[in-house]
Amino acid sequence: MQTNFFTAVLLPIGLATVMLGMGLTLVPEDFQRVTRYPKAVAIGLVSQLLFLPLVGFLIASIVPMRSEIAVGLMILALCPGGPSSNMITYLAKGDVALSVTLTALSSAITVFTIPIFANLSLRYFVGQNAAIALPVGQTMLQIFAIAIVPVGLGMLVRQKFPDLARRLEKTANRLAIAFLALIILAIIIHEWNRIPSFIAQVGIGVALLNIISMAIGFWFGRLFNLTFAQRICIAIEVGIQNATLAIAITAGLLNNPDMAVPAAIYSLFAYATAILTIFYGRRVAQRRDRAETSLANNLSARP
Repeated sequence: MQTNFFTAVLLPIGLATVMLGMGLTLVPEDFQRVTRYPKAVAIGLVSQLLFLPLVGFLIASIVPMRSEIAVGLMILALCPGGPSSNMITYLAKGDVALSVTLTALSSAITVFTIPIFANLSLRYFVGQNAAIALPVGQTMLQIFAIAIVPVGLGMLVRQKFPDLARRLEKTANRLAIAFLALIILAIIIHEWNRIPSFIAQVGIGVALLNIISMAIGFWFGRLFNLTFAQRICIAIEVGIQNATLAIAITAGLLNNPDMAVPAAIYSLFAYATAILTIFYGRRVAQRRDRAETSLANNLSARP
């Protein structure tokens, strides 16, 4: 389960390309709107940083699994949403500006929270202490390079060359869908021989973590009367974790490949549920657009 060339190089480059396409759809007013509605940001962060680790702890404590697997599941639950959550939010017609904001904030915060709570998880499930020293500068630089810079470049193109941005947006959308399918295919091919044993070890746990966390994010947003685009964004942000970071911590910093198993299986399962979420979000958006068009036509037809 060591990080390979695909996860270390090709995946970040591909996601950065998709983020560039997302930036082509954004304008500064999108982010100003988020600051005018801080409730959505607060709900997203509480769901991500509080409820998700609690759900992970309950699952790791209740579902039968080896102690190393339980620690790996907890570290996965402690990780922020990765750049892929921004891509999926974009494809699902969610609030992309909110998604990028939540990813940036949660990534900055979890750099400090992961070492603390990962050590507590090791002590509770394994009965040992372990010093986890995340490379803070490298982690922040990675998030900045993959998410913030490409989005900024896309927004700059949108501002300077709006016609070009509109033409490139359609191409970027198709490439994003194709790239998402490629991610799933690559994971299946690379881990084909070990997937059955991995699923047997942690399948139920990661499935519950993914489904429950997405449901909590969506329901919490609905409870506080957020828009559908904001609710779908928070559901994705809470439900799609940065599994690559979890693998880097478990297989790299902790040098324990068994702890990396939950993140590997989660990657496969989460992208499958992401496709379902994309179809659901786009279907709701299409129904909303048809309803608005019908209303506009009815109003224009009145004398």
